Amino acid sequence: MSRSKAVSHNNVDKYVQLGLNIAYYRKLSGLTQEQLAEIANISRSHLSAIEAPNIIKPFSIELLFEIADALKIDAYKLLIFRD
Repeated sequence: MSRSKAVSHNNVDKYVQLGLNIAYYRKLSGLTQEQLAEIANISRSHLSAIEAPNIIKPFSIELLFEIADALKIDAYKLLIFRD
């Protein structure tokens, strides 16, 4: 698993779940990675890295808000982590 040095070992699972939540809501919205990335003003490869469970890709809270807006959901929904 690729992991950024800036990410605490304690937070790895949270980043994985966050990426999975983004992928879930993206698919629920019927959007491709390309479409969501375009709406959120990021590259498809950046979004792909965020969604990939084997890559830990830290990103800003601003981008979290942009993604949530693009998905037309409240940002907190992306932060609900299931066991």
